[in-house]
Amino acid sequence: MKLFFAPGTIAIASGILLEEAGIAYDKHQLSFADGDQVKPNYLAVNPKARVPSLETKKGIITETGAIAEFIAAQRPDLDLVPDDPFEAAQMRAVCYYLASTFHVNHAHNPRGHRWANQEASFADMKAKVPENMAASCAFIENTCSLEPFIMGQKFTIADPWLIAICNWLEGDGVQLADYPKLSAHFQVMLQRPSVMAIKAYGLLP
Repeated sequence: MKLFFAPGTIAIASGILLEEAGIAYDKHQLSFADGDQVKPNYLAVNPKARVPSLETKKGIITETGAIAEFIAAQRPDLDLVPDDPFEAAQMRAVCYYLASTFHVNHAHNPRGHRWANQEASFADMKAKVPENMAASCAFIENTCSLEPFIMGQKFTIADPWLIAICNWLEGDGVQLADYPKLSAHFQVMLQRPSVMAIKAYGLLP
């Protein structure tokens, strides 16, 4: 397999999961500063010009949720997705919130051009980011177990997703320390060998 990533992006989650699963993979780093994501070579991999992308024997997989579920399916023994249908649904509800709300709240900071054309609109969106990110932090803090993981004692595909987003908080004007359970989760995650491994090659700054 090959993981296409840019440092500090949501690809953090996919890298952690590949390490957790013990799956051998090659690493292809893109530079967003150099516009690698919109160059023809990468657009042939992922026409959406985003990361992560995972190259497999059967083809390319994009989107964090799809990649996470694929990796989990390669190692059913790890129970990265709960066996119980209700618990699995609860975990996926968190994942979908991370993707559709928490991540999007952050994206209004560096990528306002996705939603508007005027510079004044970009500034207005950026000004709202700390409030929106803080609201998402409060929601996760108040509704998830985080003792120590999102689903309690069991590590799942949701946990790498959360640490990836929490890595952006300081840049978005939010202090992780203001959320004790989120902060504790972040520290627990930093101690996992999988997270240490992706830090070693620069996926997690």
